[in-house]
Amino acid sequence: MSGNGESNGREPRPVRRLLPAGAVILLAGFFLLPFFPENLWQVLFLRDYNTRLVVLSTALLGISSGLTGSFLLLRRRSLMGDALSHATLPGIAIAFWALVALGAGGKALPPLLAGAFLSGVAGIVAVLWIRKLPRIREDTALGIVLSVFYGAGVALLALVQELPGASAAGLESFIYGKTASMLMSDFLLLAGLAVVVLLVLVLLFKELQLLAFDEAFAASCGWPVRLLDLLLLTLVCVVTVAGLQAVGLILIIAFLVIPPAAARMWTGQLRGLLIAAGLIGGLCGWSGASLSALAPGLPAGALIVLTGAGVFIASAILGTERGLLLRVLRHSRLKRRIERQHLLRALYEARERPEGNGNGFPPSLKADTVGFADLLRMRSWTPPQLQRILRRAAKDGLLEWTENNRILPTALGEGEAQRVTRNHRLWECYLIEFAEVAPSQVDRDADSVEHVLGEKLTRELERRLPEYLQSGAPPVPRSPHPLRKQSV
Repeated sequence: MSGNGESNGREPRPVRRLLPAGAVILLAGFFLLPFFPENLWQVLFLRDYNTRLVVLSTALLGISSGLTGSFLLLRRRSLMGDALSHATLPGIAIAFWALVALGAGGKALPPLLAGAFLSGVAGIVAVLWIRKLPRIREDTALGIVLSVFYGAGVALLALVQELPGASAAGLESFIYGKTASMLMSDFLLLAGLAVVVLLVLVLLFKELQLLAFDEAFAASCGWPVRLLDLLLLTLVCVVTVAGLQAVGLILIIAFLVIPPAAARMWTGQLRGLLIAAGLIGGLCGWSGASLSALAPGLPAGALIVLTGAGVFIASAILGTERGLLLRVLRHSRLKRRIERQHLLRALYEARERPEGNGNGFPPSLKADTVGFADLLRMRSWTPPQLQRILRRAAKDGLLEWTENNRILPTALGEGEAQRVTRNHRLWECYLIEFAEVAPSQVDRDADSVEHVLGEKLTRELERRLPEYLQSGAPPVPRSPHPLRKQSV
């Protein structure tokens, strides 16, 4: 993944890659409008105060989660958010117990969130400490912290419910989320969080980029790697604590993982990943909360996660960078190109004189046309397969059929055949002379590489093999299989 965020001239910018998916969503929504409930426009235009508050709050949470989760994804620490979210539960229970002990009632939200944050920081410290132990990997540390802290939290919640004069009803909303109960203070908190996340990413973009891609190099350059790592994890902890009201500590991991994972399917650049992850996270929060408003019986947290899952599946199929459909198309295109190159080389070698013209630069051709049966013996083709390849080559203007049903390369096909054969034999010569591959095995090895030989690598082969080339157009060395050096 490139970190410069610039377009290379051949690929569209990352944001532009999301436009086809957005167009499909809008078109589908247009045709489905008759099936939507009557209060659709009221929800879409946020006319209701509570709906407006919930939708905007979850959208802001999605943006913040997508941005911070991108660095977790790049650092292969996606489960860190899961461990931190579960690590907040003991802090909530302890904060509730402290409030009851102080006579404050125990339901004040800021102290509960502060307790969750401190407990999450303790979970971060525990993960970093356990990871330093001999033969303990990071995934093991995450599993230990997740299970132990969550178990402690469940036990503490059971204990605080037995406190005299205290009502712990409603604390379970931090586990599963309770979006409908969000207030203006929650919206302001999430808005401030989004601003803080954007400021941190803008001010420390280069440092976090280096940390995400090459931690060892960053440490060798004198960057405070541990401090940056702790800052990033603290930012994740803050996002996790802020999202407890919206989706709960169990489902917050989906907000941290799904948007960056879906964004990776659309772009291969860091800035593009951050932009796309933020947009997808905001879209998931907005659409999930809106669906919950249209169907009040369904919880918003679950709908947000399911919406994110749908976006991820669509991105995995239609993504313009790593989408399944694109990979299938690329593989099919590469397969056709390789088949065409095999055909062109077979056409050249089937018409080549074995004795050459004395020095072999280029070998003379013993015939202008080739029969179908001659080509069929050149490679392990089946007759239907060869027929299909020939039809495609004829359609591309590389060959034509003569009156006696023989195959004649066109001028374009002849030039391509000489180029393909030349590259193949240059690579054969290099493998024999420098890699000491046996001449009887070199054809197989060269066959797997010749299709990716670019102009730069071809010039390098020409520089290293000057004794096999001479002036003239175009030089095609003879096959190196009979002898090793003198016959090349």
